Amino acid sequence: MCFYMQMKDPKPKVEARFKVQASPESLWPQSEYFNGFSFPKIALITDTAPHQLQTNFSWGLLPSWAKDSDFRKNTLNARLETLTEKPSFKNITHQRCLIPANAYFDWHWLDPQGKAKQRYCIHTSEELFAFAGLYSCGQHPETGETINTFTLLTTAANATMAFIHNTKKRMPVIVKREDELRWLNHEIEPKALAFPYEVPLLAFPY
Repeated sequence: MCFYMQMKDPKPKVEARFKVQASPESLWPQSEYFNGFSFPKIALITDTAPHQLQTNFSWGLLPSWAKDSDFRKNTLNARLETLTEKPSFKNITHQRCLIPANAYFDWHWLDPQGKAKQRYCIHTSEELFAFAGLYSCGQHPETGETINTFTLLTTAANATMAFIHNTKKRMPVIVKREDELRWLNHEIEPKALAFPYEVPLLAFPY
């Protein structure tokens, strides 16, 4: 799973890496440690604007039928295996995005009782990579205002993440650099990103 991530690089560096541009007036969401459960705004790239870095999307997908915004705590992640079955995701599998990041965080449980754990910082050999995600644009159920939200796709863990995430053994889908535009252009089906599709990961206690 993935509920915590890092985007610490400045906007120009991210623009150069992904060959995109953000609006000059947009605030840049930058943090060593984004907590998904606070539903932060995080920069992403959508399939409808593949050359634009958008900064008005909040983590935690809000389906159109949700009665309150706290529902998003259930949709920070979306399992690849059940995308077409879950009401939250089955109608938006065509609404694809990339979420640039420097790293993400997960915990390794040190004892069977689940009372002691070690946090790890996980990243790739590149300074910047991108998670695969889905997005939604709709109305806030409480205010009626437009709200843009997204979720990260997850798959079965590779060897590194099976050791770290040693309970559910899941990991977020990180798109290979050569597949990033292919994902946005709908040239890759979601199921093709399921493990054993993977990007090698590096992990360190944090």
